[in-house]
Amino acid sequence: MSDIASVTDPAGLSDSPESDIQTGNPVVSVSDSPESDIHEGNPVVSVSDSPESDIHEGNVGSQLSDSGESDTQGGSADGLTRAQIHVGEPEGEPLLDAVDLIAGYIPGVNILNGASLTLHEGEIVGIIGPNGAGKSTLLKSLFGLVHIHSGKLLLKGEDITNLRADKLVSRGVGFVPQTENVFPSLTIAENMHMGAFQAPKLFNERFDYVCSIFPKLGQRKNQLAGQLSGGERQMVAMARALMMKPSVLLLDEPSAGLSPMLQDETFIRVRQVNKAGVSVVIVEQNARRCLQICDRGYVLDQGRNAYSGKGRDLMEDPKVVSLYLGNLEEEVEEEGR
Repeated sequence: MSDIASVTDPAGLSDSPESDIQTGNPVVSVSDSPESDIHEGNPVVSVSDSPESDIHEGNVGSQLSDSGESDTQGGSADGLTRAQIHVGEPEGEPLLDAVDLIAGYIPGVNILNGASLTLHEGEIVGIIGPNGAGKSTLLKSLFGLVHIHSGKLLLKGEDITNLRADKLVSRGVGFVPQTENVFPSLTIAENMHMGAFQAPKLFNERFDYVCSIFPKLGQRKNQLAGQLSGGERQMVAMARALMMKPSVLLLDEPSAGLSPMLQDETFIRVRQVNKAGVSVVIVEQNARRCLQICDRGYVLDQGRNAYSGKGRDLMEDPKVVSLYLGNLEEEVEEEGR
């Protein structure tokens, strides 16, 4: 029997997985930008219009619990216990705790509609879901780039809701956006200096540390970041986020746009960073590969939790496979063409 919970009845708006971070300023606030991440100009998605309407109003949960093959819980998140919302969660206080987040880029227009997530020390937690589910918006709200209208966000028990990104960096939270995540006109070493701008005295120590994880960076430290391949840029972006010795690293689709071989290398690097003592939250379209490496996963749909469970359990759950993993694999293949 698998430990997976269905937290259905999602309703909300779609968002784009693309990052709004601008080149040369990786901590610019998205909420200050006139542009929104509403997907393809269709901000409103009604439940009745969804081709997967059986996932709403608790139907999936009841179907799964009747199957006898999983202890999936159905119904609205409002009626579920914490253990049912965060299936497989370790005991103890979470390192990062997002509770019922309602957030969006425009006042009165919400992308997240009560999304919750926990991250414990030493974990890799994956966030998957269809395009427009709110995955990237959730990650940006954790880093202060999207305004949280309701709910709370705790780091080691301290309320950090809507704290500015630069303040979060000083508290040990790192963020790697999906695109435009390096300074192309700077060398690799200069990119690392930018990562350590709040604590320049730590540069030598931290640069040696990131080079122990990514040896190529030390060998090519004087090369311009703009001359690197997509996979190498992701390596630089991840390393730069590690320069301030974060306890939490937020990764927004690190494998996007990469070849299958480079995607595998990226996931290996994520595991290496995690084994080095950094807890990771990763948003991914390559859902199956993400669930293979993560300890626990959350499936978002229209800005709310749809399922949660251990990564392997989610991969093997027939409803998650039929409703999400198959469609996500088709989307990834289409993007790769």
